[in-house]
Amino acid sequence: MIDEIEILIVEDNASDAEMTIRALKKNGLTNKILHLKDGAEALEFIFAVGNYAGREIENKPKVILLDLKMPKVTGTEVLRAIKSDERTRKIPVVILTSSKEDPDIQECYDLGVNSYVVKPVEFDEFQKAIFDLGLYWMIVNQPPH
Repeated sequence: MIDEIEILIVEDNASDAEMTIRALKKNGLTNKILHLKDGAEALEFIFAVGNYAGREIENKPKVILLDLKMPKVTGTEVLRAIKSDERTRKIPVVILTSSKEDPDIQECYDLGVNSYVVKPVEFDEFQKAIFDLGLYWMIVNQPPH
């Protein structure tokens, strides 16, 4: 089961993660979702080490929704690790954050992020943004083989 994850959500705010999962499921994007609470856990999962040492690294998520401001390991550090490793660099990574800071945006694109989305504050707008993201990355986008 853990090798079949399609959407990896890396978010330390449990409420934001729950809203994201609810929005995806409400709109029929009930793909296999895994929520991880910090960047350290995300790196273990993505690189199949630590608590996820039995997982096959070749079984990559179709998309990673990644927050920036997290404890232990930041989203920027996770992004840097993903995009600097040949085995994982093609995994689409979408930054989903509350930061509108230009240096954050610029750094993420410099590191190879596929998309940078600022979380809408209003619930309906948040839900629509998540639906649009899920629809694009899970159905419209054609990933490399």
